[in-house]
Amino acid sequence: QVQLVESGGGLVQPGGSLRLSCAASTSILMFGVMGWYRQAPGKQRELVATITSGGRTNYADSVQGRFTISTDTAKNTVYLQMNSLKPDDTAVYYCNAKSFLNYWGQGTQVTVSS
Repeated sequence: QVQLVESGGGLVQPGGSLRLSCAASTSILMFGVMGWYRQAPGKQRELVATITSGGRTNYADSVQGRFTISTDTAKNTVYLQMNSLKPDDTAVYYCNAKSFLNYWGQGTQVTVSS
């Protein structure tokens, strides 16, 4: 069974940076798409960024230019580098991986506050 384990969340001041990691229990080469989603209190889960097995990336308009998604196939890990963080970025961030099935991590909390 595939497991995705996120890490790297925490409390950061506005304008700060965080890097989220998502370690997969299997080779990430088996996934056609991997991505990050987030869910703020009282809101629906929304797409943040995705990356295909071919390296094509896609970002939500709200994070374009501030966040970067990347992968390390040797470590079976996908990253989300988040810069210039804003209070509106506060949410639980979830890792997602799609093959024939859809896999989710348990989530990691990101809080942007002074």
